Amino acid sequence: MINLKKKIAFATCVQLGLSCIEEIYRIGGNLDLLITLKDEKAKNKSGRIYLDEIATEHNTPLLKINNINDQEVLEGLREYQIDWLFIIGWSQIAKKEVLETPTYGCIGMHPTLLPVGRGRAAIPWAIIKGLDETGVTMFKLDEGVDTGDIIGQAIISLDKNTTATELYKKVDDMHITLTAKFWDDIVNNNITLTKQNEEAATEWPGRKPEDGEILESMTMDEADKLVRASSHPYPGAFYNDGEKTIRIWSALKSVNESEIKLSDGYLIPIDYEIEG
Repeated sequence: MINLKKKIAFATCVQLGLSCIEEIYRIGGNLDLLITLKDEKAKNKSGRIYLDEIATEHNTPLLKINNINDQEVLEGLREYQIDWLFIIGWSQIAKKEVLETPTYGCIGMHPTLLPVGRGRAAIPWAIIKGLDETGVTMFKLDEGVDTGDIIGQAIISLDKNTTATELYKKVDDMHITLTAKFWDDIVNNNITLTKQNEEAATEWPGRKPEDGEILESMTMDEADKLVRASSHPYPGAFYNDGEKTIRIWSALKSVNESEIKLSDGYLIPIDYEIEG
């Protein structure tokens, strides 16, 4: 009997990816090659993890690299005759040669309901924009940013109290859910690809730590969203009163006078640190 099961590789350096790898092994799946960043790279990246332990545990080859487009990645994919390569939570964009080296291509995930919210900082933006729902999309990678054909999606509900910490956990859970749901279809080459609707596409820009600054011109609602969107695992919202900086992880809105004055009320820091 011919074994039709596909050979799968997985590239990640963050917790979201490790969660998917653990789920693949939990449901009885197998990976033929693991790829991650060299140990000294991206040490401060949110959710940075290392794959040595899981690779050893399952006797899976582990390739440590500087860049997903390096020659050794192409050589590894060819050597292990990889059919599909997962690239999850990886900030470097895979170029055409990498995308085309696995027999069937590469699979990614993005924490929005594509084609909405292509780009960066998907978890903070969903909160800042006050969305009722977001989600995770599993899709086939192409040369664009989050533009590839959709394999499947899962919806996550948001409310006016959702924090980045909570949403990150839900996104992690949905990565696991989608991995388990489509694993058999992927290894048996039975997935259905759906084109994205370009007319509905939106792009969200990257965010820097300084974008977390609370300004007195903001409304209570804007400041509250910024605090919730910037909380762990992100760098936190902050307010500078000229003498010190208050790093705020959680806060309450108030119409009564408090430390941080806003355009229509006040913000009361609850969980915070004083800097400088």
